[in-house]
Amino acid sequence: MSLEASLTHAVAEGLLLQASFDNINALLSASTNPLYRQSIEELAGAGQWSELNDRFFQTLKFGTGGLRGRTIGKIVTSGERGNAPADQRPDHPCVGTNAMNFFNVLRATRGLVQYCINYRKADGVAGKASIVFAHDTRHFSKEFAQFAAKIATDLGANVYLFDGCRATPEMSYAVRILRADAGVMLTASHNPAHDNGYKVNFNDGAGIVEPHATGIIKEVNAITSETYEALPEADRGKITLLGKDMDEEYLTRVQTLMLKPELLEKAKGLKIVYTALHGTGGVLVPTILGKLGFDYVTVPEQDIQDGRFPTVESPNPENAPTLKMAADLADKVGADAIIGTDPDCDRMGVGVRNKEGKLVLLTGNQIGSLMAWYRTKTMFELGWLTEANKSHAVLLKTYVTSPMQDAIAAKFGINCVNTLTGFKWISSKLTKYESALGLGDKYRDLDETGTRNIRLEKSQFLVFGGEESYGYMGSDFSRDKDGNGAVVMFAELAAFAASGSQTVAELLDEVYSEVGYFLEVNKSKTFEGASGAAKIAKLADSYGSNPPTVIDGVQVTSVRDFRKDVIHDEEGDRVPAEKMLFVDLADGRSFAVRPSGTEPKIKYYMFGRSVPAAGAKFSPDELAAAKAKADQGLKDLWAWVDGDIDVRLA
Repeated sequence: MSLEASLTHAVAEGLLLQASFDNINALLSASTNPLYRQSIEELAGAGQWSELNDRFFQTLKFGTGGLRGRTIGKIVTSGERGNAPADQRPDHPCVGTNAMNFFNVLRATRGLVQYCINYRKADGVAGKASIVFAHDTRHFSKEFAQFAAKIATDLGANVYLFDGCRATPEMSYAVRILRADAGVMLTASHNPAHDNGYKVNFNDGAGIVEPHATGIIKEVNAITSETYEALPEADRGKITLLGKDMDEEYLTRVQTLMLKPELLEKAKGLKIVYTALHGTGGVLVPTILGKLGFDYVTVPEQDIQDGRFPTVESPNPENAPTLKMAADLADKVGADAIIGTDPDCDRMGVGVRNKEGKLVLLTGNQIGSLMAWYRTKTMFELGWLTEANKSHAVLLKTYVTSPMQDAIAAKFGINCVNTLTGFKWISSKLTKYESALGLGDKYRDLDETGTRNIRLEKSQFLVFGGEESYGYMGSDFSRDKDGNGAVVMFAELAAFAASGSQTVAELLDEVYSEVGYFLEVNKSKTFEGASGAAKIAKLADSYGSNPPTVIDGVQVTSVRDFRKDVIHDEEGDRVPAEKMLFVDLADGRSFAVRPSGTEPKIKYYMFGRSVPAAGAKFSPDELAAAKAKADQGLKDLWAWVDGDIDVRLA
């Protein structure tokens, strides 16, 4: 039976989706690459219809952040494997319209270049468009970056290409300093090794928002062929390599995130274990820790750049198993804290000693709240923030990040502004604040003191920005979450605790006693492939059409549906529509639900709190009781929500 007949029969039998059939035929019609037909024939011949549906049920969508998907299939065909050993990366990426491969990198790059060219023309800007390309250590990241760079130059754009793997925040910084039109990072962040992605930032260095998101998506989705016509050689762009000079410039700014270098003199004996988890953090983090004078060691086995991430199940620094090697080394050398960053070094996870000497992991909310508290307090002590200018100081966070940070801002009398999930929304606020200065791109040439002074006088000064998913920002010289900078900020926090003969865990309890105990528990349900996407959509829609009224025996007091309700943030700005819904209970508990924009998951964020009376502090016993009550309350809440999920999917 021919491939075409086999596919037709599979559709008739309900084994292959019609959309998969259509996308397979479209790909085979648009390409002469023999690998495509060979891999499809192999999977069809083996009856692997589920794999074919996962690879072809849709064309990988260029979302508001770019592309993300599997670059290694669940089943690797012999053509994809090539001559590579079974324990190594295949020779070729996953074949499929719903996969992260050269076909989809080409689509994304052609669409992005065309949008940048059109945008410059509409804005009356002369000269060639320019794009920064960077990559992490993932499978095919380097090849994808080089491939995209060639396409961009063929189409008339100048390209800045990093000479090796670098962190996402350095790409963002380079976009701003080089006045590029966009930046691209080849990464799937903290996803498992089989994934990769194409992350786009615009000319402010931040993740793309409207109207650019829709404009780029339109250009990308219009491309169906993998062939294109390069411009005459004289009209093509050129490639400029970025390396040590850009590193040094970026590191100079990162060093300014250390507010009180003198703390290290009072924190003698503080030792840190750092792990790059086989990613880009190893390029610069050890250098910056050494320059600032911290006593640190790295995990040698995880210093090796390897897209298989062979020493961990998943390179996500929020997970305890991922940081086990760092924890074992910390016990061996007597370290006080462990710090890990994900493959593109935009997220950071940490573990710290408690008063019993045991290493415990902090959540993203706890890490962010501690750094927000410390940086706010310290900036007042340094005289940067005063009663006269504190109305120009702001903490930026997402709605699903701990309300403890709202409480910290209120305690110090500074602003706190909530945004939608995704660091691009935090960064878009920074673009707004920068625009209010009226300096144009001259602002980018000011040093940290200069930018701080003018923001505190005429706009809003970022004290700290963060989200619960382990992304943090301490200044606005880069416009993306910054693992390099987060390591500096957390290392200083650890030094502050040590200077007072405290562990970081004890310091956290001290802050809880002042502002109240806040507990956040995040859960998610994973539904992969075509059938999973349908389940996620059904679940998400059900909360809007049939919101709960009573949960765990407690009355629901409000439901905030960000899809359809008109919602304004603390500055009065209209919040864009988002597939997110908040449910508030009469006893103070609440939860939010939203589909992930980058993973096949639907996420649940649960919140509990207990605050002392105005002007009072929790005693140790009161804090212990508050913790126990909140913990049980969220366990009961999740038990109810988890059971309700089954009902909604029935």
